[in-house]
Amino acid sequence: MMTNFNHQCQTDQLFFVIMTDTNSPNSQSFTRIQILAFMGVTAVILLTIAQIWRTFASIRIVPVEFNITAIFLGIIIAFGIIVATSILDATLESYRRSAEDYLELIVTPLVFPDLIWLGLLPGLSEELLFRGVMIPAFGYDLFAIIVSSILFGVLHLSDKQNWYYVLWAIVIGLILGYSVYFTNNLLVPILAHSLINFFSGLIWKIKKRMINTK
Repeated sequence: MMTNFNHQCQTDQLFFVIMTDTNSPNSQSFTRIQILAFMGVTAVILLTIAQIWRTFASIRIVPVEFNITAIFLGIIIAFGIIVATSILDATLESYRRSAEDYLELIVTPLVFPDLIWLGLLPGLSEELLFRGVMIPAFGYDLFAIIVSSILFGVLHLSDKQNWYYVLWAIVIGLILGYSVYFTNNLLVPILAHSLINFFSGLIWKIKKRMINTK
């Protein structure tokens, strides 16, 4: 990837698969169909958890409101996180290696149209659960933002050597959480999250194609 934008491709949807056997040779190879299936299944699981939690705890989720301000903020936040991630990638070797391994494993088998799902599935399911349901459930305050961000970071733990990215995911969770807190609009983090995933995957695919054509 040009700047790697790191695990932000949020193919974090495969976290539970990778965690089950990170030392197995088979864990180092996934087909396109497997990746898409895992993303879809994980999205359904997260959405189901959000719905059950919302129903039984009588939680009023953060609304999704389409307006120019929310779209603008989502784009700005996505751009800022991508730039910050590229700086982190350029200055922290262990983080960059981990990101490249992860992207090679998850994004490389995908084709360009799949990047739409790479953006939308995590963007919708994770934001609904971690920002839309968790933050109101925990009190819609600083404590709620911190707790949801930590849990969001843990979701991105793909192996025991991946703590740099977990910490960065927590920071991103805090940013997305505050965007909900100040706007009361779930569209902002959904759009930001989806754009980050999509463009991370896109740049990685373009880089791989350029390398392969040399």
